[in-house]
Amino acid sequence: MKPQLVHRTSERRRYQRVQIPLLGRYMRENRQEYPCQTINMSAGGIAVRAPDVGERGERIVMYVDTLGRIEGEIVRTSKDGFALKLHATRHRQEKIVSTLTWLLNKDRFVSLEARRHDRNEPKNQATKLRLPDGSELSCRVLDISLSGAAVAADVAVPTGALVMLGRTPGQVIRQNEGSVSIEFVEIQEPAALKRQFG
Repeated sequence: MKPQLVHRTSERRRYQRVQIPLLGRYMRENRQEYPCQTINMSAGGIAVRAPDVGERGERIVMYVDTLGRIEGEIVRTSKDGFALKLHATRHRQEKIVSTLTWLLNKDRFVSLEARRHDRNEPKNQATKLRLPDGSELSCRVLDISLSGAAVAADVAVPTGALVMLGRTPGQVIRQNEGSVSIEFVEIQEPAALKRQFG
């Protein structure tokens, strides 16, 4: 999906918003961590789709693919997400603008599914899969790579759902009978995968 500029002439925003679906994860003040996906963003704010919406005024720490660490305060909530007012220095705001401009102009944004890495059967196959509603179930990792995993799980999870495989956030890209294919929010370090899955 190609990022698009959001033109909202009726809104008095200092920064131009961009519609761009980047995957990420966020941590609430209670230290609970959840996966998320951006809806639109600018150097001053960001709207995300999230399984746990938090409360207005709550401080959030977020890690977004390509953009890195972002901090802000919830200014608006909805049934499926929230909007943050970002807390960032002028230098950080300029970096965000630069990155968003680069993504738009380079037409670089491609599906995470296009990333290709060798898949291997992990030594430690047993783990937990946290679903969008916050529930967890035991599952078995069939194969894993730096960018994703196939998981044996007898549960229906819609394509596009944001989940946590162990401590690793990802997005469901395929649902087969008895298994789920997940692509991670970020390309993983080999050492991090080894610590989790052997």
